[in-house]
Amino acid sequence: MNLRPDPFYGLSAFLAAAEAGSFTAAAARLGVSPAAVSQAVKALEAKLGTPLFIRTTRRVGLTEAGAALQARATPAAMEIVAAVEAAAAAHEPSGLLRLTVPRMAVPLVVEPVVPALRRAYPKIAIEVAVEDATVNLPERGFDAGIRIGEYIERDMVAVRLTRDIAWSVVASPAYLAVHGRPETPEDLTDHEAIRYRFPSSGAVYRWEFERDGRSFSLDPPGSLIVNDGALLVSWARAGLGLAYVADIAVDGELADGHLVRVLQGFLPTTPGLFLYFPRRAQAQPKLRAFIDLARQVLRAR
Repeated sequence: MNLRPDPFYGLSAFLAAAEAGSFTAAAARLGVSPAAVSQAVKALEAKLGTPLFIRTTRRVGLTEAGAALQARATPAAMEIVAAVEAAAAAHEPSGLLRLTVPRMAVPLVVEPVVPALRRAYPKIAIEVAVEDATVNLPERGFDAGIRIGEYIERDMVAVRLTRDIAWSVVASPAYLAVHGRPETPEDLTDHEAIRYRFPSSGAVYRWEFERDGRSFSLDPPGSLIVNDGALLVSWARAGLGLAYVADIAVDGELADGHLVRVLQGFLPTTPGLFLYFPRRAQAQPKLRAFIDLARQVLRAR
């Protein structure tokens, strides 16, 4: 009896190494030796008749063929993993749930929901990557992400987690005592703004306002730029300038008086935080368990 060669041999090693950029890191993720990863990848390259990696002493990069294979194989691999996990979770959700979340979502969603999820579903393992940059879920191997609603791609399924966001310009009482309060957005030219740079695009955020039903934006002057929301709030509390933030990210600071709102009559409201994921992922029991429990926990807050 002739056995057909395993068409999947080497694929898991290839995908792990492609994402990690290292055979050693891929081996640690798969629980095997670096030599085993290298051997599996070489066997796959031999079967395909083309190199998939450009190897250096410190890192491996993808060839054109390797990049094409990763782009097509990653979504398929996620489907296979989801199918296996669904079969294993017929009676109880299980498996690794990988989430990418912005720093803002940590206290608002991750901290209250994950402990409840672990208590209710101990067979679900959880990995959370905290990053404000926009992430391609399939390419990075994430099951789902959390982002502000207006930044979610249209082809994703989105599940609301928080109320709408009222944007705020805030400053410390000490800053306002020295520099005064801006009364209109145009007054910002005489103030110091703490500005935010998007991690993905590298663009500096232009502050958005509304007047008489019309939207407009400004790029206020400021000598501090940061790509981390928590540090942005910290600098505002320290009296270093005005900051443009989501109200749900500074509820505590506003309540205790460490920060004060200004320009409230000119600021917009936008959709809040949403869990988002590819449509094909919504049948995963582990993801359904997270959604149901998140709704339950966050509704009670």
